[in-house]
Amino acid sequence: MASLKLSHIYKVYDNGHKAVNDFNIDIADKEFIVFVGPSGCGKSTTLRMIAGLETITAGDLFIGDTLVNDMEPKDRDIAMVFQSYALYPHMTVYENMAFGLRNRKMPEDQIKERVLKAAKMLDIEEYLGRKPKAMSGGQRQRVALGRALVRDPKVFLLDEPLSNLDAKLRAQMRTEITKLHKSLGTTFIYVTHDQVEAMTMGTRIVVMKLGYVQQIDTPMNLYNEPYNKFVAGFIGSPQMNFFNVKLTRKADKVKVDFVSDENASINLPYEKLAKIHDKYLHGDTEVIFGIRPEHLEVVKKGKGLKVVVNAVEHLGNECIVYGKLGDKVEEFSMKDDGRDVIVKTIEGTPVEVGDVIEVAPKQDKVHFFDAQTEITLMEKIPSFNSVAAKVSKNSLEVFGGKAKLPEVFAKALEGKTNVTLEIPPSSIVKGKDFTLPVEKCEEVDGKVLAYLVNGDSILFAIVDKVLEPGSEYSFSLLNEKVTVLADGEEVLKATSDKVEFHGTFSKTEVKEKRQRVLHFFYNINGKAFEAPVEKGYKINTIDGNACYKNEYKYAVAIDSLKIVDGDEGLLGQVEEVLKYGDVTFAKVKVGSDEILVKVSDDFAASEVRINFASEDVEVYSTNIDMKIC
Repeated sequence: MASLKLSHIYKVYDNGHKAVNDFNIDIADKEFIVFVGPSGCGKSTTLRMIAGLETITAGDLFIGDTLVNDMEPKDRDIAMVFQSYALYPHMTVYENMAFGLRNRKMPEDQIKERVLKAAKMLDIEEYLGRKPKAMSGGQRQRVALGRALVRDPKVFLLDEPLSNLDAKLRAQMRTEITKLHKSLGTTFIYVTHDQVEAMTMGTRIVVMKLGYVQQIDTPMNLYNEPYNKFVAGFIGSPQMNFFNVKLTRKADKVKVDFVSDENASINLPYEKLAKIHDKYLHGDTEVIFGIRPEHLEVVKKGKGLKVVVNAVEHLGNECIVYGKLGDKVEEFSMKDDGRDVIVKTIEGTPVEVGDVIEVAPKQDKVHFFDAQTEITLMEKIPSFNSVAAKVSKNSLEVFGGKAKLPEVFAKALEGKTNVTLEIPPSSIVKGKDFTLPVEKCEEVDGKVLAYLVNGDSILFAIVDKVLEPGSEYSFSLLNEKVTVLADGEEVLKATSDKVEFHGTFSKTEVKEKRQRVLHFFYNINGKAFEAPVEKGYKINTIDGNACYKNEYKYAVAIDSLKIVDGDEGLLGQVEEVLKYGDVTFAKVKVGSDEILVKVSDDFAASEVRINFASEDVEVYSTNIDMKIC
């Protein structure tokens, strides 16, 4: 059995088309991972790279602790089941299942033992003497599974194995493959475009679109907490309803006005929408409102949104109602005018075509997305808090208290007093500057998210343990991670964890102990940093000899930068010193690159030498947006 790790995997074809972009996942031993997405999203290409049937353009693929990028498919200890079954028509079922083992020169008695064991597990013992043409599609798929099973591989790869089967057989085979996975205790990676297969089979699902991973999560988290509109619409049947709306906060309520129908609006509790950034709550910004059909309830008149019923589907135990926002019966049109509504309700609900019904969303099941990016506005952990503050002399007034105004803030504000701070939850740390009461805590992705009451809004903070509701939390800010705005314009950007240099790549060839040895170098602003040999070969493998002509982006963690004496390192001109309070940075110009370096509070040099370990460098292609190593 084995775990897998895909780290920054790319697939770029010779014509420049990027089929797979920066794919990252850690797959635990015995997991059932499903890749799902529309045709052309890169899911099968990723599977084929794992199998070794496609070369990896960039990135690292580990099976267990072994890097397998350049390993032959036969040596990876994996088995693959194809959509087309790929059975030999002239061979019996037994011969098909034994074929791979015979190629490995396994003793015949062991082959027989494995084939009979797999045939019994898959209930195809009575078909071992038949040829594939004398079997049904479902039986042939079992044979394909059996051929993979006898290999006793570390990893099973299945590429849309059920797409050629009818609906009944698909449902049956879904169950059988799930049982097989639990019985074998082996890692399964399964590719499908069918979201029902993904939701019912996978322990985790990878949703892909146009070569990019959209979200990796458990089936229920994808359903309940989609990262963007695409995931929300792809997962669930019928798909989620989407409407363009405007949000206006009024005390503890948020009014939702539907753009496509001026008479349609609902009210939601602010506490349910507290994670939405304040800028979306002033009634002047369109956002996308999403609600699943099963989360719309038919309610009494005067209690919800009016919907004209256009069609009704009776499915036995449930009923699906199709309609339009509003109360006027209109001539049928397939044009999407933003008013289409789908409601899934229980069978027996008195609804007929032409009726005007009223529906209301379940308040804890609503979703909102940015209209441009289509990313959720209700992140599990908000990217940042938006907090109003005042500057008074040398003090920063915020959270009902005062703290010393960081020198860099004062310089950026140039006398402006009314400011907005964008504060990431992770930049709120234990301290003594401010104190706020705790409303509640929740555990999110292994972290504790605290809801701190800040006037009539919520301040979200990452804390190290669950805090009691009603208790008080004292904290300080990591000022360098705070973005400062004045009059709606950004005047000071939060610092990044990494700095970027631009440069070239080179090699030298020398003889050491009569052996030809290559040395590779990152060339930045006239200085050569020797690159680790494995990274040098990787760059050369990906870009060929063009790598010695290309320009690259070199990213280094800011904590890895050191100011050194002598002639070592990069020569940089100090442009200014930025004092954030607890930490001080020097802004340094190195060639055409401008970077930040941590320095002491009494730093006063005008010129510095900066060094870093070449092992800490991440290399990015500038020709194609791609991390190389």
